[in-house]
Amino acid sequence: MAQVQAISSCSSVNLLFRGSVKSSPRIQDKFWCSKKLDSLQELGVKASEFNGVAIAHSSSSFASPCATHAIQAVLGNDKATTSSTVILEKPLRKKMNKVVLAYSGGLDTSVIVPWLRENYGCEVVCFTADVGQGIKELEGLEAKAKASGACQLVVKDLQEEFVKDYIFPCLRAGAIYERKYLLGTSMARPVIAKAMVDVAREVGADAVSHGCTGKGNDQVRFELTFFALNPELSVVAPWREWEITGREDAIEYAKKHNVPVPVTKKSIYSRDRNLWHLSHEGDILEDPANEPMKDMYMMSVDPQDAPDQPEYVNIGIVAGIPVSVNGKELSPATLLSQLNEIGGRHGIGRIDMVENRLVGMKSRGVYETPGGTILFSAVQELESLTLDRETIQVKDSLALKYAELVYAGRWFDPLRESMDAFMENITKTTTGSVTLKLYKGSVSVTGRQSPNSLYRQDISSFESGDIYNQADAAGFIRLYGLPMRVRAMLEKGL
Repeated sequence: MAQVQAISSCSSVNLLFRGSVKSSPRIQDKFWCSKKLDSLQELGVKASEFNGVAIAHSSSSFASPCATHAIQAVLGNDKATTSSTVILEKPLRKKMNKVVLAYSGGLDTSVIVPWLRENYGCEVVCFTADVGQGIKELEGLEAKAKASGACQLVVKDLQEEFVKDYIFPCLRAGAIYERKYLLGTSMARPVIAKAMVDVAREVGADAVSHGCTGKGNDQVRFELTFFALNPELSVVAPWREWEITGREDAIEYAKKHNVPVPVTKKSIYSRDRNLWHLSHEGDILEDPANEPMKDMYMMSVDPQDAPDQPEYVNIGIVAGIPVSVNGKELSPATLLSQLNEIGGRHGIGRIDMVENRLVGMKSRGVYETPGGTILFSAVQELESLTLDRETIQVKDSLALKYAELVYAGRWFDPLRESMDAFMENITKTTTGSVTLKLYKGSVSVTGRQSPNSLYRQDISSFESGDIYNQADAAGFIRLYGLPMRVRAMLEKGL
């Protein structure tokens, strides 16, 4: 009689074969892990090599992914005892050569690195975009990425491009999603995804990957950009494929793979920071009835703790685009960074809202956008001087659609590009300066001026003038109110 006992490091599995060995006592075959063991065929065992019955017993599930393992088997019979090695493999989902991963060093992207290698047999190039998230978030990333199994980390400074080519066009358009959201994350995703496509070309990657969940908006924003700029790239979205169901599972997975992560089970906020804003989601915020904790905020002080004296700031604008602060011309990224500091110390730009995600559900988020709130107030106020009534109404109506397109990840959609051309043309006279007063969370306009102002003091004054004859108003009112007058006459039978 022969006995074979196999012990797998992937799971506790015992195989007992009873019978006589027909061929050589040295047996080599391939085993692979599946979620359910139904037959010897699933184990890859050739039944013809044994004369007898095989019994398989598993003491744990095969839910976790298994890499290739060696199984030591001991075969015994009446004459001799020998050992054999059985190779255990997990089939790849799809073979890829190299994948560029959008990498932040946070929980989600950290566990994706080993997962990609195990499931796609590929090299992983981590890509990090510097969009102003802060130097602390960039420290130690290379060591962390390589410790997770990445072959390379690529970091690109996109701050100036982000502000100049993405933030300022949205600012000029007046794009605000659902009355409150200034699109901080929405604007950042296409500039990051565009850079990923460039890096994929540079390193010869055949795929790109991201750590966005299957419930959020960012998966759409990344992938629509990939489709628009390089439809030949494969896209891997682990959160839509793996068996990790939430952040708690991801933390456990990271611990098992010795991947360092900056979060614990006790306090989990999902944050996204860039030069425009800082968003907070998760934890107690998932209940919209809960007030955010005071220590959650990072870019702005509590308005109650802000200085007791107001601060005045002057914003210079050319063709709808900010160019200076207090008379000093600055680069786009430097200008925004300076206003974040000024606005933050006065508690400017805190927004708490429940929004409608693109995928259909509602979510609660808290946003800090100090510099952006100041800039929106300044640009809109200057437009009150340079744009007429009909133009403002049309621009505001288009701004709603513009914001929806950006929120939905359609930055490279021809419709948004066409609308942007309209916004650029319609605001070419929006040049001048606006003075704002910042005080304990509020932004108040105290002055505005423009060489292209449509405001005429000599016309608007209550004093008599040559251009506007008040007596003309009588005829205007009769004509303007004629439809209302005719309807009233009909109702009264006149």
